[in-house]
Amino acid sequence: MKKKLPKFKNDEEIEQFLEKDLSEYIHPENLKKVTFEFLPKTERITLRVPPELLTSVKKKAQKQGMSYHKYIRQVMEESLTP
Repeated sequence: MKKKLPKFKNDEEIEQFLEKDLSEYIHPENLKKVTFEFLPKTERITLRVPPELLTSVKKKAQKQGMSYHKYIRQVMEESLTP
């Protein structure tokens, strides 16, 4: 049986919940893709694009609440995921 995740009021409630068998809560509706940026960003690239493309990228990034640099990295990562 599929169950929805409950709302938690504090960390204690979350810790108690995590002690249970969570197999009934694992289904696509409760899963969310998450990207973690752990590795340091030491490499630099230079890329020339038309102004219209950069403007569109910046608008899309802003709608998602991130910098356009991070948005470009995210799109690059997603393009490499099978």
